Amino acid sequence: MKKKVSIFAFVTLLVFIIIALNFDIPSFEAFDMKIRSLLFGNNFIILFHYLGEIKFVIVATVIILLYLAIFKKDFRGVLFVLLTVGVGNGLNQLLKRIFSRPRPEIEDQLTSFSFPSGHAQISVMFFLTLAYLISKLLKNKSWKFITYSVMLVLIFFIGLSRIAEGRHYATDVIAGWSIGYTWFVLCVLWYESKKNK
Repeated sequence: MKKKVSIFAFVTLLVFIIIALNFDIPSFEAFDMKIRSLLFGNNFIILFHYLGEIKFVIVATVIILLYLAIFKKDFRGVLFVLLTVGVGNGLNQLLKRIFSRPRPEIEDQLTSFSFPSGHAQISVMFFLTLAYLISKLLKNKSWKFITYSVMLVLIFFIGLSRIAEGRHYATDVIAGWSIGYTWFVLCVLWYESKKNK
């Protein structure tokens, strides 16, 4: 399982690199416009963006950190969460500055850069971290599957919400999901290697 996860993380890294180097070519731009035409203004999907807001993620992350530190005494786990979510957020800000892609042109648009989508990347890192920690407490494989499935649905709709709002292109979101997953897996591999020593 670990090998398959690592291979998929490498694939998602390649996806990120391909999009990063080509998001301004005509075929990618046409793809972005097509997806936007399908999703823009969908009020149901837009509701999911709140779960990717940095304020929500910070509060939820602090609760997780307190639980790990006070109740579980898992200080490696604390560092794992800080690396995955905290440093991962810093990585997103760095990537935005490196690629400096303008956001889609709409009224009252945000002034920060567009690529990769912060909501998409952070939702992957946060909700997969949450699923990973919860699954460690569960013995039943069915409940583990349900936990990951719920988190993946949330991640999917949070990403789509940014397209529906007009805040991001589809390629921003796919790139955010991709690099977010790669970073999450790297942090898990680090955490488990330390744990097993």
